[in-house]
This record gives sequence, C-alpha cells and structure tokens, in this order.
Amino acid sequence: MTVDPVPARDTGAEELRTERLLLCRPASEDLEAIYALHTDREACAHNPSDLVETREDAELLLLRWSRQWDQYGFGYWTVRRQDAPEPLGFCGVKVVGSQRDPVLNLFYRLFPSAWGAGYASEAATAAVGWARTHRPDDLVIARVRPENVASQRVALRAGLLRAHDFDTPGDDGADWFYMSDWAQEG
Repeated sequence: MTVDPVPARDTGAEELRTERLLLCRPASEDLEAIYALHTDREACAHNPSDLVETREDAELLLLRWSRQWDQYGFGYWTVRRQDAPEPLGFCGVKVVGSQRDPVLNLFYRLFPSAWGAGYASEAATAAVGWARTHRPDDLVIARVRPENVASQRVALRAGLLRAHDFDTPGDDGADWFYMSDWAQEG
C-alpha cells in the first residue's frame, strides 16, 4: 500500500459532480461554513472532540485540510447542491496512519438541515468512487460510533464493509470500522 503525492490536476480531484451535488476543494470562502458546522453540537454529537471554539480553530482546520490537498492532491471537499451556493457540509478522504501503513479516512459531516435527503450517502459514494479509481491500492476506512446508525448506513451505501476485527477505542468512544475491500481483490 503506497500513498504518494498525486497532483490534483492529474486526478480530477479539485471538483467532483454527482447527480445533485458539487464537491469542491475547500477555499477561504468556506471558512464560515467550517466554523458554523464545527460549532454545531448536533452536527458533532457523535464526535464532540471535533468541535471548535473559535474562528482561529476553524482557520487551523482549513489549513490542515489545505496541507493535505497540497501534499497529496486530494482531501476533503466542500459539498454543495449543484443548484445552490450554500455549503451542505464536507466530505472526502485524507491520508491517515503511519508512513508505513497509511490508509484513506472517509469523512462526512453535513449540517443537520441537510440530513435525511441522501446527500451524505451521495457525497460519500462519490469520494469512495474517486478513491477506488485513483487510489486502488489504498484501503479506505470509516470510523463510526456504534450509536450513530445514520453514519453506519452512509458507510455501507458508499461501498464499505463492516470490519469488526478492527474496532478500537477512539477519542469520543468506541470506533466501529468500515473498510473497502478492493485493495485485496488483486
């Protein structure tokens, strides 16, 4: 499993389109949405350690996301409906883990006002599809809290499989793992 820097221009990662959504690399104009989403206790209920307190914290989060993009050419996208400029939230994959065994972590967090319309599943499916096409040797994982049934459904709809053997304690409680299986298909 290798994770080499891949320029975004070669992977089509800067922008993805689905039937209803536009996923774009986060930019400075998305800072207010990052701050609003990551100060929303309902949106972060299952991952309270992801809450930010200040705009400076949100700026640091955007900076970390931008560094991921600069280093690898992909990362988390801002999710919008194609017919509306307001962000619905954020979704994508980023490199996590040790240098020896990195994996791609699937992240999806949308504003509660966007819940229930299938946007998270649509965005997560696009992110996993992108990874399968452009990073086929890399394992994609999603870490989900046992009580977060909606997030479990999103991971399954995105094509990940439940991986009981990898469950671990996490920062905010137990992490249930969901993983891609195509890297082993050989």
